[in-house]
Amino acid sequence: MAVRKESVNFTGALGDTLAARIDRPVGAVRGFALFAHCFTCSKDLAAARRIADGLAERGIAVLRFDFTGLGHSDGEFANTSFASNIDDLVAAADWMRVEHQAPAILIGHSLGGAAVLAAAARIPEVKGVATIGAPADPSHVVHNFAGRVADIERDGEAEVELAGRRFRVRREFLEALKDHALEATVAKLRRDLLIFHAPLDQTVGIDNATLLFRAARHPKSFVSLDKADHLLTRPEDAGYVAAVLSGWAERLVPTVQPAAIETTAGEVVVVDAGEGLFPQWIAAGDHRLRADEPVAVGGTDSGPAPYDLLLAALGTCTNMTIKMYADRKGWRLDRLETRLRHDRVHAEDCADCETREGMVDRIERRIALDGPLDATQRAKLLEIAGKCPVHRTLHNQIRVVTSLADEG
Repeated sequence: MAVRKESVNFTGALGDTLAARIDRPVGAVRGFALFAHCFTCSKDLAAARRIADGLAERGIAVLRFDFTGLGHSDGEFANTSFASNIDDLVAAADWMRVEHQAPAILIGHSLGGAAVLAAAARIPEVKGVATIGAPADPSHVVHNFAGRVADIERDGEAEVELAGRRFRVRREFLEALKDHALEATVAKLRRDLLIFHAPLDQTVGIDNATLLFRAARHPKSFVSLDKADHLLTRPEDAGYVAAVLSGWAERLVPTVQPAAIETTAGEVVVVDAGEGLFPQWIAAGDHRLRADEPVAVGGTDSGPAPYDLLLAALGTCTNMTIKMYADRKGWRLDRLETRLRHDRVHAEDCADCETREGMVDRIERRIALDGPLDATQRAKLLEIAGKCPVHRTLHNQIRVVTSLADEG
């Protein structure tokens, strides 16, 4: 499934404009998730981007945003605290509720994981919370600037260097971290909990996952991210997290299932999907397909358009016919590819058309044949392409007999 990306803004807890991005499936949305990034990271961290893409490909739209003073968001990091991070998450959920749909799932990476655990109780629509490398104690992040803690406590604030950037940290930030006992929070979560943690995590040790898991009540799950690092820098680790998250979320935000359609042998049935103007479900035997129209004409692009399906029918029939003929002749084909395009042209511009006035439909078909074939063999296969059944049907006179189905 393709992914559509949209940049948006909303007002954070401290009144600043926060930069966000929505990664959503092209087509039906199972539900929305809200993603909180790691300490001093941003929404554009590679792992966050890959996880959001993976979920969107599986039908879950994801909002990820930069906390106040980070990334592309306005505001001063020095004015923030762990409490304000939680408030930013609640503000994001409030915005989603108005503009789209409140999040059913909260996902947090590192300190973002601690934040979503604390925020869940304030977002009533949340059904599940997932953490990735989250600390059991938010004050764990202090080790990132341990050498300046005494200065911060003595002077009220100090400048620290984190991940190559300089930030001003105030005493209130440290105090807010101490005020949140996550084990007690997790014990009262009353949501499905999924904990991801890497045994080799050198930033937040695996013992943190143990503490959170023991404190939580069922339903709860733990997934070990073998060989992964804290930031999930390997694409396959982020992809694995997205895949497991999607499966776990299936109970919370079920996949939109094709309509129950009964067919008889040789019959194709098309049923309106009930999701707007254009989406349709197609039943052909035991197979289910989806059709839609592009966004440019008012659709949601959740499936091929009608003419795309027509071209697909011609293309598949072309390849099947060529392949059968080549196989019967014992001719080797290393690659067979047919590309098609539909257009409407003026009849006067069509040299081989019988119609000389108005517009005519024109299908351009380009066939690629790779293999040890001579010119005569290639010419014969091109000729055979014109004899595929769908090709002949399109060139024959066609009558479509339409009637109303019996009601009752």
